[in-house]
Amino acid sequence: MTGTPVHDPAAPGPAAADGSGSASPVPVSRRLLAPDLARGVMLLFIALAHVHIFSLFVGGENSARDTVADQVVTAATIMLVDFRSYPMFAALFGYGLAQIHARRTAQGLPRPRVSALVRRRGAWMVAFGVAHAALLFLGDILAVYGTIALVFAGVLYWRDRSLVTLAVLWLPLPLVASALEGYSRFTSGASYLPPAEPGVLNEMVHRLMVFPFISVLMFASTVVPFVIGVLAARHRVLDEPHRHLRLLRSAAFAGIPLAVLGGLPMALAKVGVWTDPTDLQALLSVGAHQVTGYAGGLGYAALIALFAVRAADRRGPVVTALSALGQRSLTFYLAQSVVWTVLFASYTLHLHVSPPEGVGIALAVWVCSAVAADLMRRRGARGPAEVALRRLTYSRASR
Repeated sequence: MTGTPVHDPAAPGPAAADGSGSASPVPVSRRLLAPDLARGVMLLFIALAHVHIFSLFVGGENSARDTVADQVVTAATIMLVDFRSYPMFAALFGYGLAQIHARRTAQGLPRPRVSALVRRRGAWMVAFGVAHAALLFLGDILAVYGTIALVFAGVLYWRDRSLVTLAVLWLPLPLVASALEGYSRFTSGASYLPPAEPGVLNEMVHRLMVFPFISVLMFASTVVPFVIGVLAARHRVLDEPHRHLRLLRSAAFAGIPLAVLGGLPMALAKVGVWTDPTDLQALLSVGAHQVTGYAGGLGYAALIALFAVRAADRRGPVVTALSALGQRSLTFYLAQSVVWTVLFASYTLHLHVSPPEGVGIALAVWVCSAVAADLMRRRGARGPAEVALRRLTYSRASR
């Protein structure tokens, strides 16, 4: 593996200064496999989570979960997907932002210009995210990541010990907030937000009203994995995974089982196996689900990095396609929302699906995305969203 920098998951294809004040993407031959592969795989988890969210808030609750298949899929989603993939993406965002900072600093740019670059990138991500939320999806993550870049650009200069202190002090905030919010839903049996009324305008207004609330919770939940990603970048964990095998194995083979066990009580209650938990039991089960979600997300990232070590010298067509998907993750993250809108919006097909049907749809969309990304790779085409973000971030007018 080389030491080539990677980038944040919102903009695959890091920019390299060419001396003219602009930027050009790192050649594919010099890209790191682990982060690209991780983004490509994690887009499946994002799809699995978002199918449920779209069908819930646009069309109302999914079909009744009264079959064994419904219960199995619902339980598996809680233990393996819910709040498990998002921390991994947030860590990759921190990893990439730290690499951008390190590269530009090594080029001799003074601290104010590097910080301005990071914040300019963040500002455009916020703009992308607000547009995404208004037009397509209430649970957008781009604006949250952009806000993190705006608020925490300065921590990229902090020492490791200071970053660890920040993560430790911040951790109780998202855990308490998420546990209380989840406990309220858990005990009431209802969503914390009502579904949208039918119609284009009604759904847009609903998204804009819900978006700030969700964004606050997501912001609180993003800081800790973001900081972990920054620390991992400094120690080149994904740049040189073969030098961190013990760490990666520990994270993967402890984190993922811990996430499954931590989500088990909540899953059993959701499918009706565990009936009438006390208020304290409900609060503890939701809290355990949230806490172990961090371990699961980081465990997924570590497992993919371990696989990348083995696949680095003998990439097959599947690995190549998933890597191409990861390189264009921003484009296909947005494309997924377009597909969900076509399938679930009240003014389009307005589908109502059961949990197993939702999983099938998510898997099909993810496979089609990988095929499309690989076709783009063969033609030498970059993701249009990545191109737009890079040009806006590195435009001469803004320098």
